[in-house]
Amino acid sequence: MINETVYEEIDLSALQRQDKSEFAKLVNANSEKIYRLALKMLGNEQDAEDVLQETFIKAYNNLTAFEGRAKISTWLYRIAVNESLMLLRKRTGVLVDLDAGVETDDGEIMPKQIVDWCCLPEKELMSSEARQAINEGIKSLSEANRAAFLLRDVEGLSTREAAEVLEISESALKVRLMRARLELRETLTQYFAGKMPEARA
Repeated sequence: MINETVYEEIDLSALQRQDKSEFAKLVNANSEKIYRLALKMLGNEQDAEDVLQETFIKAYNNLTAFEGRAKISTWLYRIAVNESLMLLRKRTGVLVDLDAGVETDDGEIMPKQIVDWCCLPEKELMSSEARQAINEGIKSLSEANRAAFLLRDVEGLSTREAAEVLEISESALKVRLMRARLELRETLTQYFAGKMPEARA
């Protein structure tokens, strides 16, 4: 998560006056995390750089309107997620399905198959091949579920903070997160199933 000590050193009133030195501190404290989030959302370095740039341009232009009700980190994440979703919409030409998920006929959310990864050797889980498979799995998530997963499980935001970023209720965030985790496990099942010790025997 973002280092809160850094935020304590940033003068909010100076930020709201668009003080450039204070804004530079904010950029330095958050650039890496905003870029990483955008890259995971979009899967493209140039697009992530564009989102990073647009996030801070919009943040600077709207500092006078920032009231401090949410943490400034939450505000920045919200801008970055919105910018990422806008790019995805332009790329696909369709609106993002905010409620996409895996559901049964009776409304239950269920994976088709789950493999227990507890017995996998650590080197298999940490290999570059496995990391690539995980990244591909994240990219395969629906946009809304991907955002929830990245904010909560990758960036480490609390449920409340992630819900604030996405401007949804905590219960809706939990549903999206559950769907994302199930979708990801199902996507990765085939890859990791082939790595199980008994599969090699």
